[in-house]
Amino acid sequence: MGKETYTMIGNHGVSVIAEAYRKGFRGFDAERAFNAIKNTQTVSHKLKSDWETYMKYGYFPTDLIKTESVSSTLESVYDDYAVADMAQRMGKEEDAAYFAKRADFYKNLFDKETQFMRPRNADGSWKSPFNPSQVAHMESTGGDYTEGNAWQYTWHVQHDVPGLIELFGGEQAFLNKLDSLFTLKLETTQADVTGLIGQYAHGNEPSHHITYLYTLAGRPERTQELIREIFDTQYRPEPDGLCGNDDCGQMSAWYMFSAMGFYPVDPVSGNYVFGAPQLPEIVLNLADGKTFTIIAEGLSKEHKYIDSITLNGEPYTKNYISHEDILKGGTLVYKMK
Repeated sequence: MGKETYTMIGNHGVSVIAEAYRKGFRGFDAERAFNAIKNTQTVSHKLKSDWETYMKYGYFPTDLIKTESVSSTLESVYDDYAVADMAQRMGKEEDAAYFAKRADFYKNLFDKETQFMRPRNADGSWKSPFNPSQVAHMESTGGDYTEGNAWQYTWHVQHDVPGLIELFGGEQAFLNKLDSLFTLKLETTQADVTGLIGQYAHGNEPSHHITYLYTLAGRPERTQELIREIFDTQYRPEPDGLCGNDDCGQMSAWYMFSAMGFYPVDPVSGNYVFGAPQLPEIVLNLADGKTFTIIAEGLSKEHKYIDSITLNGEPYTKNYISHEDILKGGTLVYKMK
């Protein structure tokens, strides 16, 4: 328990702590916890976190880091954002500003010509040749992505979707690229890149938020179509019914959230983006005897789209629901069409 294997990139214990603080968890030494996550993001580790290089270039250069440079940058950026969020909530303005600046480093790897998050050298040039479909897995196969490729990791900006849309040049270009993700066939694969719909790999965590990006870019009906397709094709009631490794229960967590009709694209934000419910009724038992009931009126194989939403009897038009709204208890009703 607690042993560091030096295998994966980033350190999302950082975001878990920041998320817990954002959602009102106390009962722990917040100052000590903050110092721990700040230390994690600033004190270099010999194998996985060369922060001096990261800060010098604003990304991990592929010619210096050698493997997983793009994935390492993007995963680290999310943790930077998490530290900034917790710092802001604790009144640590200097820390908040410092890590918020680092949270924008994802922009340094976006190649506007190819519209991919692309490996970059220390001199600022793009790595070439570049095959966005090439799947990589740590040192075993080399490459600049971890258990994935450029198609899958380009969307790894959960904390700033509007900023990512802007890099693409607007919602339409963003949506066009998303459409290509789900339609272009992946020619190469490996053990961790499974459950394929085009280039989308539901069998591994880096893809799990991507379907919900349609909702955030103004096309919720496409999110709703894909959620149903994933439920129908990637989860089967059999011993080997999961299309990928249930790391930390994530395959199951995606299923449970999506069955309720929403998903934490950015967990630290405390918001859950709407998708489409897959069960007629779900009841969450909350603290103090309260419940939060989720009802999908008219849900059927044909009626997979959301027509309208009400929260406690009142029309609800946001494309997300907050953690606080759920904790208050009440009833969320989807009217399906």
